[in-house]
Amino acid sequence: MENISTVILSEEFSTSEVLKLYLEELGFNDVVEIKTCVHAYEKLTCLNNSLLIVDLSEDKDNKLDLITKISKEKENCKILALSDNPSVNLIIEIMRSGAKEFLPVPIIKKEFTEIIKKLLSENKEQKEKSKCKIISVFSNKGGIGKTSLATNLALDLAKITKENVALIDLNFQTGDITTFLNLKPSFNISYMLENLDKINETFLLSTLERYNRTNLYVLADPPYFKQADTISPKQISNLFNTLKNTFSYIIVDAEASFDGKNIAALDNSDLILLVTVANLPALRNTQRCLELFEKLGYEKEKTKIVVNRYMENDEIKDEDVEKVLSKEVYWKVPNNYFAIMSEINKGVPVSEINSSTNVAQSYMDLAKYISDNLYKQNLKEKYENVLNNQ
Repeated sequence: MENISTVILSEEFSTSEVLKLYLEELGFNDVVEIKTCVHAYEKLTCLNNSLLIVDLSEDKDNKLDLITKISKEKENCKILALSDNPSVNLIIEIMRSGAKEFLPVPIIKKEFTEIIKKLLSENKEQKEKSKCKIISVFSNKGGIGKTSLATNLALDLAKITKENVALIDLNFQTGDITTFLNLKPSFNISYMLENLDKINETFLLSTLERYNRTNLYVLADPPYFKQADTISPKQISNLFNTLKNTFSYIIVDAEASFDGKNIAALDNSDLILLVTVANLPALRNTQRCLELFEKLGYEKEKTKIVVNRYMENDEIKDEDVEKVLSKEVYWKVPNNYFAIMSEINKGVPVSEINSSTNVAQSYMDLAKYISDNLYKQNLKEKYENVLNNQ
């Protein structure tokens, strides 16, 4: 009944037999059972419309590599992953590799039927829209490294998740993102706001500046100061709502101010990374930010403290920062003057200059930490019954 070719990759005979039986009952006529990743890859590359059901109970690493290759090369291949030992971390690996759904082994017929029907009718655009997260990087004090943090976080999120990430420069007077990435975009945020009624996924992905063939897309600040004067807070909110349809993450390099446009960005954010450094003037400014955020009605968990340029031998320790701010430090980015200056002067993110530096590793770990927590939150809700039974 279903006009789709199906490949089953499993070493377990009983699992394969159950899958074939259930697929036959659903009307699948073209089903093949394959025992190795190499043969499965060869078969799938010849198919235009396919379904891969892969059991990761054995040979997990090779099968994850297969999922990654197929998800990149065959957009019309739906992938369902199985395992007899599910965990949150395993499911995160599976989803990041490119699988669309997961089921535990042994397979329950009702769950399998529901998943297959969902896979065949899934609307990718709606799925991405529902999970989009907006993260603003903010400080009310300039010169403490928030643009570097926003830029590297956005790029690392795109690399780790393999999903579309938008990086927006809201520093309307002195935006630096295009300098940090050595980009000369043809369009900027003013053009985008003037054409909101025309925007769709194709328009966005062709208009925003794509960075170096990654999934990172940059929306630059206006080139002229006067263009920023006509932008309203409502337009910023409308822009975010539109971008949610296409991007899984929106990273905002927010301006160091509390004007209406910036407040609109913070209001719409799921997470605010409040950047500071370990000195008293910066901590006092951070304290004022937290007080204002409380007046704005932001939940405490929405704002996370990031200490930039952190050194273990600083006079002010992270516990002192927490005491002053009455808030836990979420992340510490180590001080590395030479790596950051090289990034700025070359217009290349630190991870692409030298990924082994402590600051590049910290940015990558932060991106992984944020995305892991979001994945875990979503997966625990989606697979609560599966994980509770383990």
